Amino acid sequence: MSRRRFNSATDEEIRNAEVADSYFHRTMRILRAKGLENTPVHAEVAYKTSDPEEWFVVAGLDEVANLLSDLDVEARAVPEGTICGPHEPILTISGPYGAFAEHETAILGFLCQASGVATGAARCRLAAGEKPVISFGARRMHPAITPMIERSAYLGGCDRVAVDLAVQRMGIPATGTLPHALVLILGSTAEAAKAFDEVIEPEVPRTILIDTFDDEKFGALLAARAIPDSIYAVRLDTPGNRRGDFRDLMKEVRWELDRHGYEHVKIFASGGIDVDYILYLNDVCDAYGVGGAIADAPMIDYSLDIVEVNGEDRSKRGKRGGRKRLLLMPDGSHRVIPADAPTPEGARDLLQPLDPNAPVQEARERVLQQLASGRYKL
Repeated sequence: MSRRRFNSATDEEIRNAEVADSYFHRTMRILRAKGLENTPVHAEVAYKTSDPEEWFVVAGLDEVANLLSDLDVEARAVPEGTICGPHEPILTISGPYGAFAEHETAILGFLCQASGVATGAARCRLAAGEKPVISFGARRMHPAITPMIERSAYLGGCDRVAVDLAVQRMGIPATGTLPHALVLILGSTAEAAKAFDEVIEPEVPRTILIDTFDDEKFGALLAARAIPDSIYAVRLDTPGNRRGDFRDLMKEVRWELDRHGYEHVKIFASGGIDVDYILYLNDVCDAYGVGGAIADAPMIDYSLDIVEVNGEDRSKRGKRGGRKRLLLMPDGSHRVIPADAPTPEGARDLLQPLDPNAPVQEARERVLQQLASGRYKL
């Protein structure tokens, strides 16, 4: 048996359903033995919760579309980036059960985690208003899923991400400031600022980390005086045990920058930033680098359930039975109706054929438009 260096599945292993829960393999052995492997079914993916006010951003459909593209099934889904609520079918699959049974693990894995990341980003976006939010969370998760994290974070509303691979693969805008390591090696905030300014392309904003050695207000002035004509922002990555009142600390930095003629220099916060921190800091902070609150956001706990077998309604306890349609109403709300119910005037179906090539930029714009509606609250 060959030894793999990293604990991640290959594309081939995912396509071959080698990542499936073992009971799906056993189920198919039983169905094949009984001659029932091609039983036609209709299945739906939805999020079940007792809280009707919960909302989430649907993401991960690009990978689902690629997985299902060669299978003998009809799949329909909401457009990626649609904000949905409990009990709304976000994906439906119709066809012989054996065609997709062993892919349920991967389908849910693609959707649950990507939607969680996108929803975490959307919540930060909503909290920050118009102020930039940058995804800093790739280092908090397994590197094999870095592209998924950055794509989902951008889709959910982040303005930029931190990993260049996302740029190369998906055209997502990336950015970066500088790490504490550069300041430690060069020996001072000022030297690090000068070196960054000398070496890095001029189109990259000069956002300088100021709290490696220095009190924040003095570090901010050191950075600004080192590169006064090009500095864009100072970044505060102050550890939690050193912060005291982070908002008051930022106000102090703002005061010193302004009184020394650096009113144009912005303040960028990172390090443990989440929705609550953004809401608290937003009147004094200009931009946020968010890590775990996005990359490690709670996953959206979808389930995939059969609701029809051989054309007959059949569903498990606790599941709303029968085929359904998810409608977008004229006022922007969603409504779930039985598949054979009449369509209300002005409503349109949200479930459409899957598109594996839908641009992530289009999905992101969809998220931003929905967040701007005022319908979704923190």
